[in-house]
Amino acid sequence: MGPKPGPDGRLLFTLPMGQAKLASIAAEDIGRCAYGIFRRAEAAIGQTIGIAAEHLTGAQMAAALTKALGREVVYNAVTPAQYRGFGFPGADDLGNMFQFFADFSDPVCGARSIEESRALNPQLQSFTAWLSHNASRIPLA
Repeated sequence: MGPKPGPDGRLLFTLPMGQAKLASIAAEDIGRCAYGIFRRAEAAIGQTIGIAAEHLTGAQMAAALTKALGREVVYNAVTPAQYRGFGFPGADDLGNMFQFFADFSDPVCGARSIEESRALNPQLQSFTAWLSHNASRIPLA
C-alpha cells in the first residue's frame, strides 16, 4: 500500500479516499492505547473508546511521505470501484473498508479522538514521527 512508481517515474500514493480524512495510528500505538484503557480499569467498563493519532487526507499523507522519502510522492485518488479492481489479494475488502471510511469520514474520525488517544498513550506518534523511524523500510517498487 506504499508509494509505487507511476508511468512518469513519480511515486504515487493511491487510496480511494477522495478528499476525506482517514483516522490513522501506528500499530505499536494501538497496544499502548489498549494498555491505557486497562489502566483506567473500572472507569472504562461499558465505554466504546476509539483511538487515532491523526486524521489525515491522502494529500497530507503524500506530503509527509515526500519529506520523509526525499522523493516526490503524489496522492493518486481513485474510486473505491477502481481500487477493488486492482486484483491484489484483499483489494475487495480494502476497497470496501476505504469506501466506508470515505463515505463516513466525519463520524469515523469524530469517534476517534486524538486528544483522548494521547491521554491513553502520551507517546502517541504522528505520521511524520512514525515515518522518521520507518521510511527506510517502505519498499518503493
